[in-house]
Amino acid sequence: MSASRLSFHLDARATGSRARAATFRTLHGTVRSPLFMPVGTQATVKAQTPESLEASGSQILLANTYHLLLRPGPEVFQRLGGIHRFMDWPGSVLTDSGGYQIFSLPHSRSMTEKGAVFQSYVDGRRILLSPELSIQTQRAIGSDIMMVLDQCIPSTADEKTARAALQVTQRWALRSLAAREDSPQALFAIVQGALYPHLRRESAAGLTQTAFDGFAIGGLAVGEEKHQREDVCELTAALLPEDRPRYLMGVGTPVDLLEAVHRGVDMFDCIIPTQVAKRGTAFTSRGIVELRRSVYKFSEERLDPACTCPVCARHSRAYLHHLTKTQETLGWQLVGQHNIHFYHQLMRDVRQSILDDRFLALYHERREILPVEDLDHPVTPPKRGPVRPAQLGDFELAEQPVGIRRISTGEMLPTDPELDAAHEAALVRSLRLPEESPLIVWDPALHAGAAAMAVILLYEAEAAKGLVRPLHLVSFTDDPAPLRLALSHKRHFPWLRHGAADTLALRGQWSSRFCPGLVWTLVQGREAPAAAPPPGPPHLVLD
Repeated sequence: MSASRLSFHLDARATGSRARAATFRTLHGTVRSPLFMPVGTQATVKAQTPESLEASGSQILLANTYHLLLRPGPEVFQRLGGIHRFMDWPGSVLTDSGGYQIFSLPHSRSMTEKGAVFQSYVDGRRILLSPELSIQTQRAIGSDIMMVLDQCIPSTADEKTARAALQVTQRWALRSLAAREDSPQALFAIVQGALYPHLRRESAAGLTQTAFDGFAIGGLAVGEEKHQREDVCELTAALLPEDRPRYLMGVGTPVDLLEAVHRGVDMFDCIIPTQVAKRGTAFTSRGIVELRRSVYKFSEERLDPACTCPVCARHSRAYLHHLTKTQETLGWQLVGQHNIHFYHQLMRDVRQSILDDRFLALYHERREILPVEDLDHPVTPPKRGPVRPAQLGDFELAEQPVGIRRISTGEMLPTDPELDAAHEAALVRSLRLPEESPLIVWDPALHAGAAAMAVILLYEAEAAKGLVRPLHLVSFTDDPAPLRLALSHKRHFPWLRHGAADTLALRGQWSSRFCPGLVWTLVQGREAPAAAPPPGPPHLVLD
């Protein structure tokens, strides 16, 4: 294998563990691992500034090739001198390839050997995202580390599907490498193979024979159980070269990072720190703090007494509780800033413990505290009233991360009431059309109602700005248990306090009193509609 563009150096290995500390150089400076990379999908980390990210110790930010291809477009980066100058970021940048977006838009693209054809949510044009276009776009963006285009599939896929995706990924990896040409940017390959050890070995064996600068473990955190992810992670990391960085994509909570470091991983990214901050969830040295709880209404305590971030130095839990309850953007910003600082500090502590050869002691100590919820103010059951079930049919309330899990498959159902950029743009554009007929939106899988509630909240926000056309939202489900289970645990899903979902679950339909023309209907007995029920075929289908 040829020399790496990253000048990777292994600084230390932990005794009794696969954990390791390393140093490597990108085009924008020295990077020390293990490290966490905040996700800056559209050249910005949600609710954060470049200054706060730099102050927290961020070394690498992750940006999204798929979204940046569509807006602002490669020509903007070429004219303005790349993403670093564009967003005024002095550190390093890693760009993903767009492979996960291909996976997450199953009804909006078609797959061929050439790549994935999809429709732009910006201007409607059809685009072939090939390995060559992905690398061409990443070169224009000017990231320090590029990713090959891969075909991501659910980790629980059958062996035939997993093998086919693996083989496509292998071929696309070689095309991506050829498309890099003489660029000084580093390029990582992605090991696939779902949960099949022999497929992971096959993928790693093929990729490690080629001149990649690092290797990612892909296809995890997309449906498998925690113990399955950890087992596959350990197996795959052991198959990768010692002299290259190892990157676990899309993971995870602080304890997930700790477990993966123990298994030999160097790099991580995830939206969790900023995503959960929006609803007031903070990671601390005393476990997970749920700031929306009323126990913090009068609390003068610092968010985390062991934390040195500006948020903990300046603001009380009472103030952060207030910002969370009033859904002020500042609350999202401050809690997110703390969470990112906490992730980086955890990685710094882990690195130092490896260098001092005391990682195992830190590992056993932290893994007991990190996943505990409200350690200093534990939730106590109510004295009266029925006990709320943590399980309903084939679904259960998951604790880490909080969500609804399908017991039979281990699949975590979507519980984030946000639309992706494509759907949000299409919905806003359609609502503003001067039409009297209702816009019909289908939600093919109700789950816990997150996507449908995102549509309703967006509609109400647009209606507050002026006239919008009527909207009829139709959700389909073969089992309403996930929604009913989430409704019985609204403290975990505060967006369900809106009231629409309660009425839908009780009566099968909800009509807004404040936004005439906004209707939500539930169709039970099927997940994917075979024929259009009233009010007719859809104008927009949520994926």
